[in-house]
Amino acid sequence: MSQSAARELDEQAVELLGELVAIDSVNPGLVAGARGEAPIVAHLRLRLERAGFSTLVVTPDGHPDRPSLLAWHTGSAPGPCLLLNGHVDTVGVAGMAEPFSPRIDGDRLFGRGAADMKGGVAGVVVAAEELARRGSGSVVLALVADEEDRSLGTETVLARLGATDLRPDLALVAEPSHLDLTVSLRGFAVVEVELAGRAVHTSQADEGVDAVAQLGRFLAAVAAAREPVRARGGELLVSVVRGGRAPFTVADRASATVERRTAPGEATGVALDEVEALLARMREEDPTVTATARLVVARESWQLQPAGPARTFATALAARLSTVPGRTGAPFEAPYWMEAPLFEESGIPALVCGPSGGGLHSVDEWVDLRQVRLFPEAIVTAVGSLAERLDAD
Repeated sequence: MSQSAARELDEQAVELLGELVAIDSVNPGLVAGARGEAPIVAHLRLRLERAGFSTLVVTPDGHPDRPSLLAWHTGSAPGPCLLLNGHVDTVGVAGMAEPFSPRIDGDRLFGRGAADMKGGVAGVVVAAEELARRGSGSVVLALVADEEDRSLGTETVLARLGATDLRPDLALVAEPSHLDLTVSLRGFAVVEVELAGRAVHTSQADEGVDAVAQLGRFLAAVAAAREPVRARGGELLVSVVRGGRAPFTVADRASATVERRTAPGEATGVALDEVEALLARMREEDPTVTATARLVVARESWQLQPAGPARTFATALAARLSTVPGRTGAPFEAPYWMEAPLFEESGIPALVCGPSGGGLHSVDEWVDLRQVRLFPEAIVTAVGSLAERLDAD
């Protein structure tokens, strides 16, 4: 690609990023009454249709106000089918003065969603448009709702994708990684624990069963179990507690939300097993303990495949990005979860790489514009390398 063409892609990505940050797309699953993804999906759909893409807006069953966008273009010449993914929802904006007014300060663009992950979305859209202009192979955009909460968007998009003739060779999830190559993601599980006691007047506390006291013992048990879990690369903690009904009444109910991060290679089922083992030990020590544990949600860990199209594309992308400012160059082992495993589980090899910055989910979120500018051209160049490899195979 010529330097002038690359610069044009750079500026298109920054311009689109500003447009996207200016659109409120706070996830209503996280913030009651939030605007949601419909306006940003409409904006991107119009742009992509003007660029010659076919589009389809899909919504989850029972959630007609939570749209995601599928857009695709098939070239006139053979080549790989690349799926480019990004989520268009953001977390809330509490404490932010002007969350939807993109502000540039040097190489940083500030605003809600700038790094997580409208910088990545702008990059993959601009790259997809350039790939469509070149006319080889196919490109699919999956721009999804609800990644920040329940992944309703990606699950719906993958279900609809399976009913089409599109068969992606791989999926690039453009989540923020400072453009370092992500080699693993930790999985997670959420377990709800309910403790039942017996309410009496607090002046006769010995006649009741104090669920809050049992909760305290459970919290201590989780804290004691935490270090062995962390030594294996996981995490175990309680993030939410609730207990009691009113003053002057011994609590007859208490609950805790337990989070378990799983290391690559660990099954998420270990979370419920570990919590139930802690509760069983409590019952052995105190027969009055009445408790149940329920798995609320679980997502498996993920690792980049050691060979195949995703690894080939990842290698080419990393080589093109080797001199990008702000990039460490080291393999990124993410301590959190992203949606790459959902693509992998559907039969599409996945990789994770995208521009980042700082302040994710905080009041001063920003993205590094140097990374945003270089990302689209790197994708286009890596597609060329992938096509050569597939032809050779």
